[in-house]
Amino acid sequence: ILDETDSGLDVDAVRTVTEGINAWHNSRNSLLIITHNAKILEGLDVSKVHVIEGGKIVRTGGRELIDNIIEGGFGAVKEEA
Repeated sequence: ILDETDSGLDVDAVRTVTEGINAWHNSRNSLLIITHNAKILEGLDVSKVHVIEGGKIVRTGGRELIDNIIEGGFGAVKEEA
């Protein structure tokens, strides 16, 4: 579980974290990444995305959900749900 691992990091540091995650991740393990910034997810092999609000999952999707969040923000994604 990586909780807000990108918090306070600059662009170069986020890239370094992303590279480390990609080096570790394979078909025999998995990660739960909790973040408020979907940009870190762009460089990762993401299989499932959940948007949580008030402790409840309000939207679930795949890689396309990341693009929707980056383009329209979390508010737009929650409105579609």
